[in-house]
Amino acid sequence: MRIITRKKGNKEYFYLQHSYREGGKSITREKYLGKIIPDDIEVIKSKFKKECNRQLYQKLESIKSQFQQEWEKLPKSMKEKELEEIAIAFTYNTNAIEGSTITLEETREIVHNRIAPNKELNEIKETEEHNKVFLKLLKKKEKLTKKLLLRWHEDVFKFTKEDVAGKFRDYLVRIGPYVAPDWQEVMGRMNEFVKFIDKNKQMNPVELSARAHYRFEIIHPFGDGNGRIGRLLMNHLLWHAGYPMLIIEYKKRASYYKAFTQDEEHFVNYYFRRYLSIHKKRIKL
Repeated sequence: MRIITRKKGNKEYFYLQHSYREGGKSITREKYLGKIIPDDIEVIKSKFKKECNRQLYQKLESIKSQFQQEWEKLPKSMKEKELEEIAIAFTYNTNAIEGSTITLEETREIVHNRIAPNKELNEIKETEEHNKVFLKLLKKKEKLTKKLLLRWHEDVFKFTKEDVAGKFRDYLVRIGPYVAPDWQEVMGRMNEFVKFIDKNKQMNPVELSARAHYRFEIIHPFGDGNGRIGRLLMNHLLWHAGYPMLIIEYKKRASYYKAFTQDEEHFVNYYFRRYLSIHKKRIKL
């Protein structure tokens, strides 16, 4: 989706333009905005996208509905076990993406049996602490704030990265060819980031989680651990809105990395495809 300008005489007029595929065909639709871009442009974009992508959002609502029906049927003890298994899978994959050598089974041994594999102590501690943070995140709904993100970061890395744990960076960072925003912009950008989430609560939660994850990673507010905190963030938004979570699998990390090299709309489209693919059995239309 993009904003385009058309001139008539010496006057400019703004339009929203959105291209999407439906039934195998490429469709482009436009919405007139006026002579100036409205202050609530993000709200307008969200509503316009819903109009254009009605079928997509119906599928997402179906996934939510089916998941809630399945979840309600589970006894409390089974819910606890299911959350533990989700936490183990999520912890393994999110740490592996960042270079951890601890396997899925070793993650389960660390969490369930308190048995440490013959691996680096830092990897073991980050596995333990990440799992704790994730389970706490699922069981308690908290407002997303800078303070909460800083707390997650401190709790995950307090034993392994004491010099950066729980602190926004005050130095330049590079991720491959990508240079993150100047550190002097981090606080302002994070203020805007939190406002973005607050202002867009009417947005479909799957879309909001995708956009929040992308924007957070672009800011890259921490010296290290941004990927793990960003994936906690996106699942916080999904889970507490009643949607099943999305685990980015280590074995499929290449497409995840590639999606970040493009703009926000490309990333959101990637995210939608992954989410629909993982939860396709829950689509009942």
